[in-house]
Amino acid sequence: MFKRLLMAAILSLAVTPVPSAEVNIYTSRQPELIQPIFDAFTAKSGIAVNVLYSEKGLIERLKAEGDRSPADLYITSDIANVKAATDAGLTQPHGSAVVDEVVPPELRDAGGHWFAQTTRVRVVYASKERVATGEVTTFEDLADPKWRGRICTRPGHHYYNLGLIAAMIAHHGPDQAREWLMGLKANLARTPQGNDRAQVKAVWAGECDLAIGNTYYMGKMLEEPEQRPWAESVNVVFPVFEGGGAHVNISGAAVTSSSPNHDAAMQLVAFMLSEQAQGLYAELNYEYPVRAGVAPSALVAGWGSFQPDDIPLTQIGELRGEALKLVEQTGFDN
Repeated sequence: MFKRLLMAAILSLAVTPVPSAEVNIYTSRQPELIQPIFDAFTAKSGIAVNVLYSEKGLIERLKAEGDRSPADLYITSDIANVKAATDAGLTQPHGSAVVDEVVPPELRDAGGHWFAQTTRVRVVYASKERVATGEVTTFEDLADPKWRGRICTRPGHHYYNLGLIAAMIAHHGPDQAREWLMGLKANLARTPQGNDRAQVKAVWAGECDLAIGNTYYMGKMLEEPEQRPWAESVNVVFPVFEGGGAHVNISGAAVTSSSPNHDAAMQLVAFMLSEQAQGLYAELNYEYPVRAGVAPSALVAGWGSFQPDDIPLTQIGELRGEALKLVEQTGFDN
């Protein structure tokens, strides 16, 4: 009921439409996570938002289209993806005073090419029945032999896990990170597979006792009658790196170098960082807002607090290739 009222309030803010204006989005994010934001923007501004949803291949498509690309914004999960677009020369500085004012410096590109819209934390989902409080405190703990055959995760080559491995490299160097990854592999209950929700289901089913996943999936599972028992079977644990903090990543955006509707795109960017949109992200998606003064949802706040790691996101993005190399060298996904 609260979410329906929230959406109704946002949609009621509509102003005089500008039917000829549009923004074209390429995104790898799931429609249910961001379409409500676009709908609210269109209702308020009258600017149409055309969205191409695709989990894979968007950077390759942008490269192939070149200056003829209709895309104005590239929106994706994980620093590695948005930085890859920047490194490929597919983006341009946003030039937005709103971005510079709202988004903390550590969550945006110094050159203005990409910026965070929200953040999420890579956490451990621990069985309420089989894992005691305090048994897991660090990511390094996951390589402890006491967890042999007790951990589930999605594939190591997925960008969520590559970001985590890259952060491990940043903290300890490639050799120690390789040892850690081998220890984690030895502790797996099954071959890495599925998405983050599938890992929680495996804990609920007794296949494993710990699972690695992103925070917002917990909220999404609690919304689904079939998945609610999975979510209720685990506790959310915020591990830290030894000598560091919790692993935080972003949902990010960048203005494409070919953007044919730049002015309209910048209006959408400003809206995505507004109090209204950041509140929508928090309440509907269970993500952490980047705008100061906008609180996470009560549900998310109830999972506990954490201190974000201080490794720069840019460094994590730069180490993605090294992380993928370790996944392949260790045969983690085999």
